[in-house]
Amino acid sequence: MATAYVTPGVYVEEISNLPPSVAGVETAIPAFIGYTQFATLKTAGDLNMKPTRITSMVEYEQLFGVADPETKITVQITGSGSNRQATATLLPTDRKKNIMWYAVRLYFDNGGGPCYICSVAPYKDADEAELALGLAAVGKVDEPTLIVFPEAQHLTIAKYATLHELALQQCAELQDRFVIMDMHGGDGVSMDDPATNVITAAGTFRTSGINMDNLKYGAVYTPNIETTVPIQYDPTATIVTPPGGALSGLQTADTQAYNLSVAAIGNLTCKLPPSGAVAGIYATVDANRGVWKAPANVGIVDVIQPTIAMTNIDQGSLNVDPTSGKSVNAIRAFTGLGTLVWGARTLAGNDNEWRYINVRRLCIYLEESIRKATQQFVFEPNDANTWVKVQGMIENFLTTVWRQGALMGSKPADAFTVSVGLGKTMSGVDVLEGRMIVVVALCPVRPAEFIILRFVQTMPVS
Repeated sequence: MATAYVTPGVYVEEISNLPPSVAGVETAIPAFIGYTQFATLKTAGDLNMKPTRITSMVEYEQLFGVADPETKITVQITGSGSNRQATATLLPTDRKKNIMWYAVRLYFDNGGGPCYICSVAPYKDADEAELALGLAAVGKVDEPTLIVFPEAQHLTIAKYATLHELALQQCAELQDRFVIMDMHGGDGVSMDDPATNVITAAGTFRTSGINMDNLKYGAVYTPNIETTVPIQYDPTATIVTPPGGALSGLQTADTQAYNLSVAAIGNLTCKLPPSGAVAGIYATVDANRGVWKAPANVGIVDVIQPTIAMTNIDQGSLNVDPTSGKSVNAIRAFTGLGTLVWGARTLAGNDNEWRYINVRRLCIYLEESIRKATQQFVFEPNDANTWVKVQGMIENFLTTVWRQGALMGSKPADAFTVSVGLGKTMSGVDVLEGRMIVVVALCPVRPAEFIILRFVQTMPVS
């Protein structure tokens, strides 16, 4: 409304002719849900079940503590004098199962940025009900876009399925997040064991009980990975056995035995589920290329090799399953290239529309960005002036996204269309009932998953 001027003079009125803009939301902010040493900001436990944003491992350790130290490492020292040697042993059944610290470290080492930590309890055996409560707490926070349960492999497969089904359901309801899963191979099956049959394990996972709803909101990775992350241990609980009897604790060993023991423990391989590293790769690819680039054919930092070697035939049955459609993304080692994420499919592997991770996450990004930008038009007049502003705002945003390479087409009109208006997207009844309907059609880029080179021999022409 124009100002009523009563004093003579010169007045300036600014008139906005440009449509408002859409600000792109963050795309790779994971929420890690699990167990920590403590969860304290000011008083003990005050961060329990409270998703907390952090930006570094230093901040993590200040608020949530350090790794659960191993207490069942044994060191055998043989020989004498300069010929003494030490061998450290930690049985897989004796490994601590609380690995949040390790998962978050893999995330940051692989290029991860800000993330959320939801500590459900101090270190203890994983419990599906507690993790589900942590998931519900994360559901009340707007910023997270990825969900990770580092310790889910230690649940029974039935509870694992129930937990991830809840996570997929939350993603579908909020439409702003995606689940990164570590494959569970079945009760009593370890994805750390090189002898595990990955095809059989994948078959067990596919029949685990995760129903067919909302599969497009998650992706699963296998096998686990051998990492260079040092195993954290309690020196006082380490058993050193030199000639002459066992010593409880490294500090009781002589200097030479101590140094040999520390070196031997440092040679132990730390095997971990891949989800923490994969979340970091999502963040790196999003930052360097964009959310529309598939997070695959990317090397994993801090990794020695996958725990289970796979062939092309093995991966073929993981990548495509005609019955359940639950695609499993492989972690594979390639000569001269290192260990790579070698798959980019959602769990909805048989769905032509939502088969690829980058397509699903691009649409989440666009939908959430546009939804937040159009919120300013709630209760605005539902007329042509508002429709023009909304259409222009969305078209400007999508044009920028198209120029960055997220959408296919030689010109914007080939990449997307935006429609809004009476007789186009709305009827008179819609207007009377207060509905403004905007239809956005997109053509996302899809990854070249299969590159086929065809060679033909030709006869010489005289």
